[in-house]
Amino acid sequence: MIELRALLAWMVLCFPVWAGAAGWVEVCFNYGCQSQAEVEFSEADLAEIANMLAGAGSADEERQRLAQAVGRLYALAGLQSPIHADHRGNYADGGVFGKMDCIDHSTTTTRLLQMLEARGLMRFHRVAPRERRTTLALFQHFSAVIEETAPPPPAPVPEVVADDVPVLMALCDCGDALVARTPVA
Repeated sequence: MIELRALLAWMVLCFPVWAGAAGWVEVCFNYGCQSQAEVEFSEADLAEIANMLAGAGSADEERQRLAQAVGRLYALAGLQSPIHADHRGNYADGGVFGKMDCIDHSTTTTRLLQMLEARGLMRFHRVAPRERRTTLALFQHFSAVIEETAPPPPAPVPEVVADDVPVLMALCDCGDALVARTPVA
């Protein structure tokens, strides 16, 4: 039993995505993910995000809601870490502690999306590995990626039995009609 606990503790420490399902994620900052801070999201915050995403009726609507959800999670993370000091673009940061480049954003966004996915909050998408997008090696850019999945099957429609069927079945004197018949050779 002790070995199992040690193994689980090791897995949580080594694989933060699994632990992310518990409501916390490490955010990257200071360009190139040089610094990281652990942020925790309350169950109330995650329930709000779950409600936001649950209303998506299509992949397109889910992408719009995911953008809002990730923005909300970034705002909450900024209350707990220095990433609140980040400004748009890489040149407007002025060297502040907490600045973020595309590596920081793509890594953090991927982690946030993995947390949402681990909680079962994405119905039309899955998280894919980060991508390096570039036309020239000098101008590179990294991005978080989600892929659209097949839409979930529609919810089964419950069969409705007319009110008089149970009564008719109870009154039925058709026992031999209900007995399985074996074919005669």
